[in-house]
Amino acid sequence: MPARSDIGRKRQEAILEIIRTEPVARQTQLVERLRARGIEATQSSVSRDLKALGVAKLDDGYVSPESADVASVSPAQSAQRELTLLGEFVREIDTAGDNLTIVKTAVGAAQRVAVYLDRTGWPEIVGTLSGDDSIFVATRNATEQRRLVAKLREQLEHRPARQPSATR
Repeated sequence: MPARSDIGRKRQEAILEIIRTEPVARQTQLVERLRARGIEATQSSVSRDLKALGVAKLDDGYVSPESADVASVSPAQSAQRELTLLGEFVREIDTAGDNLTIVKTAVGAAQRVAVYLDRTGWPEIVGTLSGDDSIFVATRNATEQRRLVAKLREQLEHRPARQPSATR
């Protein structure tokens, strides 16, 4: 019997292949398509895999990370890609009280940006909660909130210029 990590890795590879080649709007569709390939999965395991892979759900459905081969991307390349995506999706940063920072994103991009924020390991971040186009980022106090907002704004200042959208 294959090791559990091998099964998870194969499932994640299949998920990436599916979302790169087929439109997928719901996690249940991914479960069905995985089963059609002989890979057992539950909605909860697919949900965890999507988060681990950095897959985002946009208006058109799930989209894979920018790199064609996630496994071969170095941590530095991954960080740069995430920074580029942060700059592409973040629309506004605001605060509410001393412990809550609100990050407004493009519609459907909040989960992807929240995953990025969770992975930064920044000590100011206690936790994140994302919706469709908003993220609540909790900090311990006003000082940490100011540091977090400064870091976010600094990263946004160094973002690459947005590319014009291609017309369909």
